[in-house]
Amino acid sequence: MLERPFFEVLKEIDEVLNEVNEMKKILCLDFDGVIHSYVHPWDGPTVIPDPPVEGAFDFIREAMKEFDVQVFSTRSTMPGGIEAMKAWFLEWDPTPSFRPLVFDLKFPTEKPPAHVSLDDRCLLFTGAWPALETLKEFKPWNKQRVVS
Repeated sequence: MLERPFFEVLKEIDEVLNEVNEMKKILCLDFDGVIHSYVHPWDGPTVIPDPPVEGAFDFIREAMKEFDVQVFSTRSTMPGGIEAMKAWFLEWDPTPSFRPLVFDLKFPTEKPPAHVSLDDRCLLFTGAWPALETLKEFKPWNKQRVVS
């Protein structure tokens, strides 16, 4: 027989894991176009119809070993957006287990001070300003025409 209730032990484990996570550098992941495949056009912060980008869940699980992974999106600042992203994670998690992935992710309402970010709609700034034409012609990876 357990000396303490099982959920008390889980709560303590959670607290220790949170302390460890606070020491990790932040990896900020954009949601739409990075985690969520974002095939259909935007239809509001709570409408998330598409499946994950291939490999997203495996990548996140591995990244969580080294980083404090935080998911930030335009949705994060809109009513119902964070709840919708969490529900999407629960729906699409390919390896539901005792502790689904979504419970270990953070969903900030402001862009976090990340060590590094992954986003489908940005360019790496190298110290040289890009041509305005480059910016006007920009297309995220999933909207680029594939030449075969």
